[in-house]
Amino acid sequence: MTPTTDNNAPRLRLAWVSPLTPWKLDSVTWLDTTRELRRLGMDVTLLAAGRAGPANYRGIEVLNIPRPETYFIGRALFHLRLLRYLWPRLSEYDFVLFHPISAIWLFPLRLWRRRPLLVMDSRDLLDFGNKTLKARLRNALERFTYRLATRLADGQTAITPRLAELVGVPPAQLWGVWPSGVNPEPFAAARAARQWPAAGEPLRLVYAGIFLEQRNLLPLVRAVRRANDEGMAFALTLYGDGPLRPALEAGAAETGGRVRVARPIPYEQIPAMLGEAHIGVTSLPSPDDVKYEASSPLKLFEYMAAGLPVVATSNRCHTDVVGAGGYAFWAADATEAELLGALRQAWAARDRLPELGEEAYRAADEWTWAASARKLFGALEAGWRARRPGRAANYELRTTRDAA
Repeated sequence: MTPTTDNNAPRLRLAWVSPLTPWKLDSVTWLDTTRELRRLGMDVTLLAAGRAGPANYRGIEVLNIPRPETYFIGRALFHLRLLRYLWPRLSEYDFVLFHPISAIWLFPLRLWRRRPLLVMDSRDLLDFGNKTLKARLRNALERFTYRLATRLADGQTAITPRLAELVGVPPAQLWGVWPSGVNPEPFAAARAARQWPAAGEPLRLVYAGIFLEQRNLLPLVRAVRRANDEGMAFALTLYGDGPLRPALEAGAAETGGRVRVARPIPYEQIPAMLGEAHIGVTSLPSPDDVKYEASSPLKLFEYMAAGLPVVATSNRCHTDVVGAGGYAFWAADATEAELLGALRQAWAARDRLPELGEEAYRAADEWTWAASARKLFGALEAGWRARRPGRAANYELRTTRDAA
């Protein structure tokens, strides 16, 4: 049952601890989902790292808690300040939703008699390929966290069923799965502004994201150069930053201006940028990359909402979304040869790009933040009813009475 939005009706109350500063790109997950949860009638307090006090990010009210920049000391002080805020207010919430990075600090809340339900949400998989000392210590801590969570968390949620399986969430403790999503409204401008390529014009490809080796952007740059050498016409712009930037800039310099490496742009400018493109390039993990296999591809959903066909690798994170859709040009692997094959597919279909873009836009309707928030709301509500049956019965009676 979805609660009525009548001001006198009871609301489920959620304290949500975000591990990101609200102005980071990926914070759209927390900001847009919070907006949708509030529309559904949930009272959400979003607690994030930032300059102390209330703030507003993209129309969403957030309560910031200071966090120094020093890695471990900053994290410790952030969570101690968070506990100092939560401790006298625990009876004001039905849930505290948090992520593995916060779990160790928040599990002591179980000591409080009238505590809210503690729900751990997992959205990323451990990076087993990173062998640095820092990564090994982080991985060991997260493995320990998941073992503790099976004992100390009241419930868990996850970004995909595959991630829940890989981190070992017990089925009985998995309250629900809620993927990434997109708010289609800002991307309407991209669809309206787009001019599809006329005869003789290049197909404009765009990638926006972090420049990491695992995203296989260098093979893409080489594939674009080869495609143009074969007589096709592609122009690729890479927006972002990361450790691979110098190598990408060097590779772009060998393409005769067909590849451009640009700086990241503010989130608000992304729809306009996508309006200038003809095809979106997803992250390009290899099909057997387990970390990406368990993910939910935020950028793919934004390309779809902007009405863009996509170039993608056949990793499960992409194939599970696109399914039998025809708007993806597939690379069977993240190699130069296979990516060149995907570009050949796109070139052969260049006259059908408007039709394929419309198909992508229609498919995005299944992957909105509104749809994802409904899944999270349903998971929390079902878990609350199961763990708080006495209070849930009273909630249902009052909700029914107020709705009447």
